[in-house]
Amino acid sequence: MDKLLITGGQELAGELTVSGAKNSALPILAATLLSEKPVCIGNVPHLHDITTTLELLGCMGVELSIDEKLNIDINSSTIKKLEAPYELVRTMRSSILVLGPLLARFGEAHVALPGGCAIGARPIDLHLLGLKKMGADITVENGYIHAKATRLKACHLVFEQVTVTGTENILMAAVLAEGTSILENSAREPEVNDLAYFLNKMGAKISGIGTSTLTIEGVERLGIDNLHYDVLADRIEAGTYLVAAAITRGKIKLKKIPPVLLEAVLEKLIDAGAEITTGDDWIVLNMHGKRPKAVSIRTAPFPAFPTDMQAQFTAMNCIAEGVSTITETIFENRFMHIQELQRMGADIKIESNTVICTGVEKLTAAPVMATDLRASASLVIAGLIAEGKTLVDHIYHIDRGYDHIEEKLSQLGATIRRTPR
Repeated sequence: MDKLLITGGQELAGELTVSGAKNSALPILAATLLSEKPVCIGNVPHLHDITTTLELLGCMGVELSIDEKLNIDINSSTIKKLEAPYELVRTMRSSILVLGPLLARFGEAHVALPGGCAIGARPIDLHLLGLKKMGADITVENGYIHAKATRLKACHLVFEQVTVTGTENILMAAVLAEGTSILENSAREPEVNDLAYFLNKMGAKISGIGTSTLTIEGVERLGIDNLHYDVLADRIEAGTYLVAAAITRGKIKLKKIPPVLLEAVLEKLIDAGAEITTGDDWIVLNMHGKRPKAVSIRTAPFPAFPTDMQAQFTAMNCIAEGVSTITETIFENRFMHIQELQRMGADIKIESNTVICTGVEKLTAAPVMATDLRASASLVIAGLIAEGKTLVDHIYHIDRGYDHIEEKLSQLGATIRRTPR
């Protein structure tokens, strides 16, 4: 198992092109199961979760081909199996997203209960409730969800709580359902919008995109000739590199990233003392060599501060000037990086769902272990500023969500390399 070895103390400077968003690519790849015609998906990031998803589609019998630019041609007309086996989905929460498309188009699906990061319960009951309201017969036994339906019926569903994957799964099911569905209290994340735009490109009739109420007029079939769709830029990858530059008091420019995707994050970086300038698809952060100021954050669904940026800001607050509070409202187990940051000298403590952090002048290198995807990023960020050499173990988590992170950080001047166990 690989590790990352980081020698801290280098100020980050330079330019990076932001990769496509994992959290857009995964549901869009699942949505290709709805198309009766081949589809080409572009701007797909090179990540372990993407590879796993393509393996999953391939094992179902879907025809796949990938060019040197990671444009993926997908033909689901060759599908043979309507099953997502446990060995492929056990490490990836997003595997549940094939349930809605398989059931809507083929009337049947057998999907193993998914795995993923250990950051909270993240129940799938809202997915199943929505599909049952659309007329599906669903049983859960032996670790598998078994679903059947002739043709799904439209429904009016109010999500009890905002759920990204729940919204995406029911949205994909509804596009082929009979009648007009209304989904209220839907997730408004940009990645959900990206999926909806893609579905409309295939011939779906979705309105209300970007709002909490989605209206879906069901159609008989989906698919158009010569469809190419580029995945949205990854706002969380972009935010991670911006925080990495801020913690090292550096200056970087990110390209191919609309700043509108990161408004809540950029506001907090400005509060931390960063000078932020933007264009239509680029962001520049400049700390002018200054130590960041502590910023308090509270996570909430989009457009508020994203839970996927909480760990990175926590790392920055460890060396920032002042005292901060970080409150996590989305996932109950998303403070597992705190103990590792304490090993590096952070003055930080947990009280219920809030972290209280008093910034220190410096962190010191230590061997640390990543526990989930974004926690991994926070430990890498901490390693960039720590005195000495930090060894980050269990980086398979980070490979699930960051496209060649060590290469991109090296490009910005960091001293970081991948090393085998």
